[in-house]
Amino acid sequence: MRDDIVKYLKTEVRNRAENKNNKFGIGVLYHIEAVVRNAEILANKYNADKEICIIAAWLHDIASITDYKLYEEHHIHGTKIASEILRKFGYDDNKIELVKACILNHRGSIDNKRLSKEEQIIADADAISHFDSIPSLLYLAYRERNMNIEEGKNFVKSKLERSYRKLSDESKIFYKEKFENVMKIL
Repeated sequence: MRDDIVKYLKTEVRNRAENKNNKFGIGVLYHIEAVVRNAEILANKYNADKEICIIAAWLHDIASITDYKLYEEHHIHGTKIASEILRKFGYDDNKIELVKACILNHRGSIDNKRLSKEEQIIADADAISHFDSIPSLLYLAYRERNMNIEEGKNFVKSKLERSYRKLSDESKIFYKEKFENVMKIL
């Protein structure tokens, strides 16, 4: 594991998340940290390259928090930012390409082919992270969008159902209990 890179990314992502120009607020840091935790769990479970998964998880939304104008194509712009950062550390070119593929293909809303376990893990970790960020989703519904209680509940429930549907079949089985428990609460 390249601890020097991971340590740098933790600090860099936090700094970008705390920047006043980050339109997503500090909640995006909690989302990214949840993606990292789930990526590590899934990398262990599926015997994938944990280093690639952890680095890609830290970088998967880097473009969104760097410049909101990049949000719509943050998966594309994120590969460029990731490459620049990793090259500064002299990271192996083949590994950079693997990280970039994970970032490019992490979005569940875009039907990209995921050719490696690591790419699927980042997509799954991103989708399941919403289950670890329920307070942020409720804040979005009630505070930012001024929804009433029923509208907010349905908004969050719908978001989580979509996220669960985006998981790979294997991860749906693995996270089924988590999904069912959250749905019971809502």
